[in-house]
Amino acid sequence: MSESSGHFDERADIAPGAEEEHSLRARVLGYVVGLVLALLLTATSFFIAGTDLVWQPSIPVAIVVLAIAQMGVHLVFFLHITTGPDNTNNVLALAFGLLIVFLVVGGSIWIMGHLNQNMPPMEQIMKMQ
Repeated sequence: MSESSGHFDERADIAPGAEEEHSLRARVLGYVVGLVLALLLTATSFFIAGTDLVWQPSIPVAIVVLAIAQMGVHLVFFLHITTGPDNTNNVLALAFGLLIVFLVVGGSIWIMGHLNQNMPPMEQIMKMQ
């Protein structure tokens, strides 16, 4: 590992953000596993939505859980977001993107809710004209 001993491990010398060298077979296997998991989660979502085997009030919760699991599969297998030290910028960019989406969607719902609550009835609007 150290250069002073005369032995230098080239695998440890990777620039942040650079991909490690993997064989084609290992890369394809990772994508195939991700594809199979994504298809399995999608099929499970459709099965849960269309069957009476699951308690009816729990269906939305189950679909949300499966959607979050599928997002995790996509992040790990296709976008290669891991906990490694070279992925810090990717994770921070993802967190910032989620914050912006939350602010836009949550703020829009909040504004529309307050507009709906503070809007006068239609009869009053027609009388004002």
